[in-house]
Amino acid sequence: MAAEADIESGEVAAPEKKKLPVMLIAMVAAVVVLLGGGAGAYFMFFSAPAEDQHIAALPETFIFNLPTMTVNLRGEGEREQFMKLTVALEVANEEVMEEIQPRMAKVVDAFQVYLRELRKSDLEGSAGIYRLKEELRRRVNIAIFPAQVESILFKEILVQ
Repeated sequence: MAAEADIESGEVAAPEKKKLPVMLIAMVAAVVVLLGGGAGAYFMFFSAPAEDQHIAALPETFIFNLPTMTVNLRGEGEREQFMKLTVALEVANEEVMEEIQPRMAKVVDAFQVYLRELRKSDLEGSAGIYRLKEELRRRVNIAIFPAQVESILFKEILVQ
């Protein structure tokens, strides 16, 4: 009778849409979170870090310290300007260090001649320091040939 009353009143009951149970959605979300967390934990704890692999592959280098140098910079009618520079040479092995030792006078001379020709403006910014580093490396490699220096390391640069 109730169904008849709805029909008689002109109201037709629409069929209800099937909804996914909230519990099923929660379970799927939980599985996704657990799988993501498990994968993250696996990569974090069981895979070897890339840094450790690269560190093991790096060859050991040696540092050869040069004496501190103080030079006059080339000025253009200005007051005198000085540069104080402490440099270390990075070499591949101890044999290269032993080859450099008797040629230290040549290395210091090459540095002094080059540094005295610089102006303060030549040393401004990171590009100026990079050019200085590369030029010093080139000059020391010429002075100690056939031995080679891997890189120049600045310990102190002071321009007044």
